[in-house]
Amino acid sequence: MPISELAPLPVELQEWQEKIEKLAAGHGLDFFPTIFEMVPADRLNEIAAKGGFPVRYPHWRFGMEYEKLGKGYHYGLQKIYELVINNDPCYAYLMASNEMVDQKLVMAHVYGHCDFFKCNAWFGHTNRKMMDQMANHGARIRRYMDEVGVEPVEEFIDACLSIEDLIDIHSPFIKRRADKHDNGENKHSPPKPARFDSKEYLDPFVNPKAEYKRNNAEDNPQPQRLPERPERDVMLFLLEQAPLNAWQADVLSIIRDEAYYFAPQGQTKIMNEGWASYWHSKMMTTQIASAAEIVQFADHHSGTVASSGGSLNPYKLGIELFRDIEDRWNRGAYGKEYEDCDDYAERQDWDRELGEGRDKIFEVRRVHNDLTFIDSFLTLDFVRQHKLFKFGYNPGTEYYEIETRAFPQVKQQLLANLTNLGRPQIAVVDGNYKNRGELYLEHEYTGVELQTNYAQDTLRNLHRLWTRPVHIATILDETQTVISFDGGEVSVDQGDDVDPDDDD
Repeated sequence: MPISELAPLPVELQEWQEKIEKLAAGHGLDFFPTIFEMVPADRLNEIAAKGGFPVRYPHWRFGMEYEKLGKGYHYGLQKIYELVINNDPCYAYLMASNEMVDQKLVMAHVYGHCDFFKCNAWFGHTNRKMMDQMANHGARIRRYMDEVGVEPVEEFIDACLSIEDLIDIHSPFIKRRADKHDNGENKHSPPKPARFDSKEYLDPFVNPKAEYKRNNAEDNPQPQRLPERPERDVMLFLLEQAPLNAWQADVLSIIRDEAYYFAPQGQTKIMNEGWASYWHSKMMTTQIASAAEIVQFADHHSGTVASSGGSLNPYKLGIELFRDIEDRWNRGAYGKEYEDCDDYAERQDWDRELGEGRDKIFEVRRVHNDLTFIDSFLTLDFVRQHKLFKFGYNPGTEYYEIETRAFPQVKQQLLANLTNLGRPQIAVVDGNYKNRGELYLEHEYTGVELQTNYAQDTLRNLHRLWTRPVHIATILDETQTVISFDGGEVSVDQGDDVDPDDDD
């Protein structure tokens, strides 16, 4: 039976896939069925430009990304070795021009990713039939383009994409609001009309409010604040409250669904790439690569995990931290007794021969995301060994320089960069600001200011969705600031100074 009905792999690669799949399963990896397809470089760039989904909706940004990837490949600046999709079955693409040792490396790497997709808790809520769902999204948006016109739909998608980060990435795991429709009714009350099941933000269209207004009038006798508490899922608030017509609400819901699908990949980038690199490295060096291939593998692997002075390589940090955890738990180098030991030589030679390392890294893979991974397992010894440091801009020299190698500051900077995917935390606090139907948002300031040109452009797009003036409260230059857009021009209103030492 061919591995892929679209483009079966060459016989030799089919045989290697079967071998590598058995090796991966033998190490305890648990993955969905995996389908590999070999494609030329241009086709792989096209698929990658669409986020790995060739059936995705049409939009100009995918063409821009394709041009960027294509030029990078043809100029020798970058090359996509692998592309794997979180789906059941998993889909993975191999570049036809890669040499055999690269194809083996990629297959081993892919099975690490597939195991992570299936077993990591942060992917538990994702749609495992997303390839089909993406095709459905594409069909719906193409239909709207036929009905309304390509340009209006693309412009509306542009506005939606500008706020795709304004979701609540923890909402799939935390119940932040009461169920909108309570099934527990008083047995003496008259029965309410039947309600059809639907997604919460589509409920107004599936179950029109007019049918329930008379029956539910007594449920909310007094008008409530909108929203009742700050709402981080700005896209959901707009779906429920913005004056959108049916096709606009559907398009916004599509962008939101896809944002939640991709969010765990941003939350686990270090772990996911580290886990896949750990397993391709172990399998290639001990079971797959021949003596004639090992040098070429080492060259390509070292390029993947190489560190540069100005950036953090998630492959490098992830694989080294997994190896460090395995080594520490094998030696028993953790817990109160180890932490209380202040003799450097004794800590280096510490070995209780527990052999718990492999079980521990599988446990870590199952329950953590990047934020908790770094917070729980980054140690002073690890930072020293890998020479991690915090750097910043020195206005005196007009250069970026090393600020500190101190462990607390390095760790805090990493955690700050990983919190909320490194994006600003913004919430809707008032959907009827000044009782005029205006939208008021608030930025949770943590020491990093909003980039004002981005904020202004985003407010313009929010105004397109809300159709009334929009405002965002933040801190600029240690001063309380409200940036507003009323449909004509952007205004900036600055108020009182903020005490930088005040945590309230």
